[in-house]
Formats: sequence, C-alpha cells, structure tokens
Amino acid sequence: MDKRNLLCICSLFFSAAGYTYAGEVKIISADFQRTGKTSWSADVTLKHDDTGWDHYADSWRVLDAEGNVLAERILLHPHVNEQPFTRSLSGIKIPENIHTVYIEAHDKLHGWSADKLAVDLN
Repeated sequence: MDKRNLLCICSLFFSAAGYTYAGEVKIISADFQRTGKTSWSADVTLKHDDTGWDHYADSWRVLDAEGNVLAERILLHPHVNEQPFTRSLSGIKIPENIHTVYIEAHDKLHGWSADKLAVDLN
C-alpha cells in the first residue's frame, strides 16, 4: 500500500470516529428547586449541534443512583439557532432518602449520553 492510500484510509477512519463523538448532546448544568416534601422542579441546560428534525437533542431525564427513571422531559423540536438552551420540568418526585440524582440527555442520532451530570440535592 502506498503512502497516499494509507493517508486516505487514515483520514476516513479519523473522520468517521470524529463524527461519532462530535454530535453527542452535552449536559451543561442542572438547577433543582424543592417545591414540596418530595417534589422538585428542575432547569436543565443542554448544548447540541442540532441540524434539524433528524438530529437534535430530544429529551433529558432524571435518574437515581440505580438508574431508575424518576422523571423525563421530552423536547418536541430542534433548537438549531438556540444553543445552549434550558428547559424546565416540574412535579419531579424524588424520595426523601435520595440526596443525589443524575441527569442524562438523549439525541435522535446517538441515543443517551455516555456522560451523566450528578446533582447534589443538599
């Protein structure tokens, strides 16, 4: 194999690898407010290179340490020109014995984010 073919193959490999990770949704922040004994509201800020209806951040959810879903916020449309963006959810029921929750985000192409944001409720 000559150098030019090897360079072409390497370029294709690294371009594909970059594509896989470049478009994943990032969780920027989460702000939780207690609204009752076990009730909370949350403002979650996401950043994602939404390109349109086929590739956009379409939800985020709140998990406990075991991965149980406590609440989910569905995002109904792309936010192409609004990045990063914050969306809220109220009425989140979190048992009193849980002091840390995790935010996980989803986009239509890559699925659920590999990175979760831990939120200390204290």
